[in-house]
Amino acid sequence: MIAPITMNLIDRIARARVFDLEQTRFAGMPIHPAHRPGYFYALHRRHRDSYRPRQHGPRSGASGVLTMMEHSGTHMDALCHQACDMRLHGDIAVEDVERSDGFAALGAETMRPLLGRGVLLDVAGWKQVDALPVHYAITAGDLEGCARATGVEVKPGDVLLVRTGYGSWWTDEATYLNAAGVSKSGNRWAAERRVAAVGADNMAWDSMQERDPETNMMLFGHAHLLVTHGIHIIENLNLEGLALSGHREFCFVGIPLKFRGATGSPIRPLALVEGA
Repeated sequence: MIAPITMNLIDRIARARVFDLEQTRFAGMPIHPAHRPGYFYALHRRHRDSYRPRQHGPRSGASGVLTMMEHSGTHMDALCHQACDMRLHGDIAVEDVERSDGFAALGAETMRPLLGRGVLLDVAGWKQVDALPVHYAITAGDLEGCARATGVEVKPGDVLLVRTGYGSWWTDEATYLNAAGVSKSGNRWAAERRVAAVGADNMAWDSMQERDPETNMMLFGHAHLLVTHGIHIIENLNLEGLALSGHREFCFVGIPLKFRGATGSPIRPLALVEGA
């Protein structure tokens, strides 16, 4: 017999509205320059190759070969993805764990499934624009203002999602790679709230044009979140439907694949909300 509490959970899930936050993967989708060629899929075995009705009956099969960077499409960064002064999160020396077949520590297989409270800060919507200006750097003030205006409190353990508005340009690489991103101050704001993970509808979460004047470092958040605080980053989200629905708090579900030693993994993120 299934316990009543389990039946209640199953019933609530069955009645939930589900928003699929993954972008479609295809050859030619936007790719960060550091991760080219990015993605390739080709059929290896085709139905017309195996269809032999007289010899084997009506059934036929097809399968393909997938070649891709871990950091292509909607994906989640493992903690071994970034280092500062050749030290990984937890002060692990790169030379002690970096091997030709992957990392002996902090690889994608160590990333736990994300299941918990998610919050959306629709910065583009808050500023009443379809998308933020090209390469706009979202500040701590922007995140705080958006949260206050929409009544959202970002809490420890949350998955924090930020909408720039560039997700609708997923099929236009030139425009998509010029997306807005989160600034140094915005990354510090997120880390101070001790979130479990962050994500955005852009290529790098960070503002890709901003350089930290103190360290001369690009992509400040990749160091500050992954290396210093152990906070995972999710990139290339599709937040358009969720934003349009008006929901700003939801159950977030995101399951990375267990690629041993990999620096990241594809992820299928979902937002679940009560009711139809």
